[in-house]
Amino acid sequence: MAELPVVVIVGRPNVGKSTLFNAITGQRRAIVGNEPGITRDRLHGAAEYAGRRFELIDTGGIIVADDEMIPAQILKQARVALARAAEIVFLIDGRTEITGADRDLAAMLRKLGKPVAVAVNKIDPQSRDLTIDEFRLLGFADVFPVSAEHRLGLNDLLDHVTREFPEVEAEPEAEGDQPKTISVAIIGRPNVGKSTLLNALVGSERAIVSPVAGTTRDAIDETVEVDGKKFTFVDTAGIRRKAKTREMAEKLSVVMARRNIRMANVVLLVLDASEGIVGLDATIAGYSHEEGRSLAIVVNKWDAAVDKNQARFREKVQDALKFLDYAAIAFVSAKQGRGIRPLFGLIRKGFEAASRRISTGELNRFVERIPHHQNVKIFYMTQASVRPPVFVVFTDRGSHLHFSQERFIVNQLRKRFGFEGTPIELKTRRR
Repeated sequence: MAELPVVVIVGRPNVGKSTLFNAITGQRRAIVGNEPGITRDRLHGAAEYAGRRFELIDTGGIIVADDEMIPAQILKQARVALARAAEIVFLIDGRTEITGADRDLAAMLRKLGKPVAVAVNKIDPQSRDLTIDEFRLLGFADVFPVSAEHRLGLNDLLDHVTREFPEVEAEPEAEGDQPKTISVAIIGRPNVGKSTLLNALVGSERAIVSPVAGTTRDAIDETVEVDGKKFTFVDTAGIRRKAKTREMAEKLSVVMARRNIRMANVVLLVLDASEGIVGLDATIAGYSHEEGRSLAIVVNKWDAAVDKNQARFREKVQDALKFLDYAAIAFVSAKQGRGIRPLFGLIRKGFEAASRRISTGELNRFVERIPHHQNVKIFYMTQASVRPPVFVVFTDRGSHLHFSQERFIVNQLRKRFGFEGTPIELKTRRR
């Protein structure tokens, strides 16, 4: 299949790029917040407008002349995206005057010689005559008022941006079809050894490794093939700005983890055996669970653990992360290369479990064999989707099942059909 044309959204921090990305792609994949600069790396998404399909890229907030580490890395990431762009959407905050950062970015974009459409965000498109002219001073003829939050004015913008894109017939992908490559996000708090684990998994020194927390500056990915299956690993290590506190590094590690979890099929949650389990471990793990991703827990630096009793440490992990009772736990020393090879099996097993589809007939036979809660009668069950597996339970009431009954059904599904390594979601409907 031919490569899709690329549309890149650029702009200074906090002008609404992630909100526009979500509005165009029709799904909430970019993190949206009021804090400037919350987007740190590129986010890709497939989009379609009027039968014209394209790839949309959301970049971090760009400040061209800023020498700080994080803005410099964002600009580096944005240049990679802009090199692929067929069309560029330059997003401006219409509620403020044009800033020096806007002018610097406009000058950079003009040098690229690529089509640029200026989208003036956060204004009412009905008032275009009152607000548009001043933004033409940036040097671009095509200016469109939009409200990304309220999805206003997007048709005019997309009509223009996609005008020369080819119209294609949609190629629906069967839900159970498996991608050729398993995408794996390596997540965890700063300095637990994520980069070292990445190097051990791919057998190279691609990631920068340092004992200083927050050495990895942006997401790094590497693809390897093991036993005929391709795995793409993304390292989402913590980021620290100069002279900032540990809290900043931890906050940004969560932001990066959340973004890359969304793009992954399987997640590796890395814990530090020498430090034990802390609150941030549970926070980051919770994001993976909420996104419905298959997950394996990797206890790294096992060679440096004071207590080498795996059963005891496993019990501590299960107590602290009760909601991850489906996740396998592996003990490794990434630095020494110990315990690495079995991780590929865990990843593949978790991915296959998340992709497993059970027929309605099998599920009905399953329902007949499980005891019913005294207050709810279950008539039948069907599987609605995969990755994660979602099951719809039809009852005589339609209300949510009691927590104990829901947990019992999920455990029985795992036992009967082998859903190890993946969360399972139950939805209740009245027959």
